[in-house]
Amino acid sequence: MTSPAWAQDATAADESGQDSEIVVTGALDALPVQDVGSVFGFDKTLVETPRSASTISEEQIERFGITDIYDLVAQAPGTFTNSFFGVGGALDIRGTPGEVYFRGVRRLDNPGNYPTPIGASDRIDIVRGPASPIFGPSKTGGYMNFVPKSARVKGGALLSNPEGEISYTTGSWDRNVLKAQVRGPAKILGSEFGYNLYAEVEDSGSYYRNMSTNQTILQGSFDNRLTDTVRIEFGGMYQKYSGQQNGGWNRLTQDLVDNGTYITGTAKPLDTSGDGQISPAEFNAVGAFSPFGGFGCGGNVFASSITDACFNNLKDANGRPNNYLALENTGTTKLSRKNVLTGKNDVLNNKATTGYFDIIFDPGDGFELKNQLFYDGFKNLNENAYGFSQFHDSWVIEDKIVLSKTFENTVGKFSFQLSPSIRYTKFLHGDDFNFEYFHRVDLTQGYTALSDRLLSTECDCDFANYLKGSYTDLGFAALTDLDFAFGLDLVLGARYDTIHAKSRNVPAKLRVAPTIVSASDTEGAWSWTASASYKLPFGLIPYVTASQQSTVVAGQGAEIDVGNLAGESWVAASKLYEAGIKGSFLDDTLYAALSVYKQKRTDFNVQSITVNQAVETKGLEAEVRWSVNKHLLITGAYSRTNVYNLTALKEGTLFSFFGIEDLKNVSDPTLYLGGQPIGLLLITDKEASKRAGIPENLYSLTASYQFDNGIALSGSVVKVDSVYSGQSQAVKLPAYTLVDLGASYEKDNWLFRVVVKNATNERYFRANFTELFGSTIVLPERPRSFQASVVYKF
Repeated sequence: MTSPAWAQDATAADESGQDSEIVVTGALDALPVQDVGSVFGFDKTLVETPRSASTISEEQIERFGITDIYDLVAQAPGTFTNSFFGVGGALDIRGTPGEVYFRGVRRLDNPGNYPTPIGASDRIDIVRGPASPIFGPSKTGGYMNFVPKSARVKGGALLSNPEGEISYTTGSWDRNVLKAQVRGPAKILGSEFGYNLYAEVEDSGSYYRNMSTNQTILQGSFDNRLTDTVRIEFGGMYQKYSGQQNGGWNRLTQDLVDNGTYITGTAKPLDTSGDGQISPAEFNAVGAFSPFGGFGCGGNVFASSITDACFNNLKDANGRPNNYLALENTGTTKLSRKNVLTGKNDVLNNKATTGYFDIIFDPGDGFELKNQLFYDGFKNLNENAYGFSQFHDSWVIEDKIVLSKTFENTVGKFSFQLSPSIRYTKFLHGDDFNFEYFHRVDLTQGYTALSDRLLSTECDCDFANYLKGSYTDLGFAALTDLDFAFGLDLVLGARYDTIHAKSRNVPAKLRVAPTIVSASDTEGAWSWTASASYKLPFGLIPYVTASQQSTVVAGQGAEIDVGNLAGESWVAASKLYEAGIKGSFLDDTLYAALSVYKQKRTDFNVQSITVNQAVETKGLEAEVRWSVNKHLLITGAYSRTNVYNLTALKEGTLFSFFGIEDLKNVSDPTLYLGGQPIGLLLITDKEASKRAGIPENLYSLTASYQFDNGIALSGSVVKVDSVYSGQSQAVKLPAYTLVDLGASYEKDNWLFRVVVKNATNERYFRANFTELFGSTIVLPERPRSFQASVVYKF
């Protein structure tokens, strides 16, 4: 149900059946004045929490038409996200891949396995920086905590009567989304019971050719008070997704970005079997691909050494001059943004299942004992005709006990938590990337036998990685919140994890026999946090925070590399130093926050380039939310972010695919676009190690105005600096300003809403996997589009 646009008092039955007052303060429930436990585990408001964090309410999601994680940049600072092959899985937070939590428990990593279901949220918490020790090992950048739709209203009480809604959304490019929700109270054997059921079905087309979305999301949450002191909360979510990844444009040049000028031409035939696909054996048979499935020509690993001679002197398997890397029938044309690397038979299929069962014992007097049982798993298949495929079949189960005790007296309020936990992760993962040739396909023609790869997932052979294994984390955490009556608040905590892992290659599935077949290791890791804040007059709260957090370096399918285990280099740590000031003013209708920070991985000898990079980030974040009156809500944010790749900075080089703009000493790029030159980038100073694709300065502004007659208007503006597409800083993507507009009308039980995205039809781009592929591919973003919804509430 959509909340009113201004502070109001509402009455609902509490858990004992008595009436209790619930106060919803602020337009769209956007002001952070409610208790959240997603940062430290204590029920503190974000104003009181000594960390940079934001919440996005269900009402904001609906009013602004938020449909994926890329829309969140307008609502919270520090959240600009590069493309991970077009799939909105997890946010980039503070310039590095973040994590996704479900009700405060960490899910399996999801950089681009499937889109995170934004619409199934009651609230989204975005916490910048590593998680509190109470939540276990986590990554450097931060996390998005997904709060599912609940059986309770805001404030904690069960509903007094059943309610629900059904909605249909249509829009540009055959968008079709049907949603339904019902929730309410019930009694089972005389005890109160709350339920919430949510379903979402989508069957949509896409602006891009050869792309579509089909998905089903089912979610349920249940809340039952068994006795006066014991309550259970349980539920889960199932998501079945079928779509495709989007690699964007290939054959990247500055002219392509600036003017849309695309280099055309077809690759030379390699398919000798006549099956319509190119196998690894067929690539290897001609011999020309060896230097360019390895390092550059003449033994020099740098782009400057690659010249025309490297290609003019190539010979076929019989020793005759023949450059199989060259294109034929070349030219130039203007390329539509619709034409991307996705092929007609590409698939990205994912089934994700999440479940939880909590038992809460609350006898009163500030004591609580909670047992949280959590499960998350996915089965994933990803196939791309240009030459990449992978699968995952992984799951995690975690059980955590949290013992809480709060003392309150004239000195202050003092809360303590002790939490033992066990987390077990099992993984099966395979991928195929050794013959990944983006440029063989001419995007104006599409895939043919000249460019379509035979993938490892299609033949169940020739994998680059094929791993199975597991890891178990035994942890114990202690946390305290010392909130003194004179204004000082200290949050202190520590955690120790003992993690045992084992991983095994499956040689029969691999193209190249592994150096190490299997390995196991046990590591111990400390995490800690220390924060201090002080309540000054006029509602101001300055704070400082320092923390160290351990992290398990796992890959996109939750896998741990055998070599990392053998080298005892699979557990790392990060440190955070942050200082800021927050405040809530004008009777809690105005919220403002400012923070500066420095955070980095303290061990950068190992990284997962897809999900867990070794980086250092320095920045500033500012946020304002103001409910001006009962009609108008305004929010604004500013982020200044500088991210540096520590591994590249230390080693002085970074492995990369070379793009056209990197190879300045080659006169004609069509000499090699049938293949892929690779090598090392020179990282001579800290500026050269700066992570590409993340704007240094980002501004956002949103506003929503609701009239008394049921009409509501909304709009958001995001201004983004120009960025380099890749680590070599060879291609620059232009700055842009993105404007979204919306209008709705509510009458009785009906709501009608229209949202126009990219209302000014801005032409802009998003960098893609900048460390490895940033100079070779880029994602052209979509033009102006609209979505229209009709909602019936009952």
